[in-house]
Amino acid sequence: MSSIDLAGTAAALPAAWSSRPLGRVGTACVKVLRMDGSPVREESHGADEVLLVLDGRLELVVEGTEVTVEAGEMYRVPAGARHAVRPGSRGTLVIVEEPGA
Repeated sequence: MSSIDLAGTAAALPAAWSSRPLGRVGTACVKVLRMDGSPVREESHGADEVLLVLDGRLELVVEGTEVTVEAGEMYRVPAGARHAVRPGSRGTLVIVEEPGA
């Protein structure tokens, strides 16, 4: 497998918050997306989700608590935790999640 330009891949996506699968690690899917400052409605998943901010900043509300994830930082959303993206999140985000969870 060759290397992947994560920032370039995210920038080329047709719309913000539209992720592109990059590959799998075991059964987990690794995706990249571009954040554009707009909020994303609350959701929860049946498995943990890892959010890695490559550049910019991710603003979340997780179970009612505000969380900021800066460039170079990672945040694990526990399985079943209600979480939403607050306005102001911008940059490139990598997500590692179990599909269908």
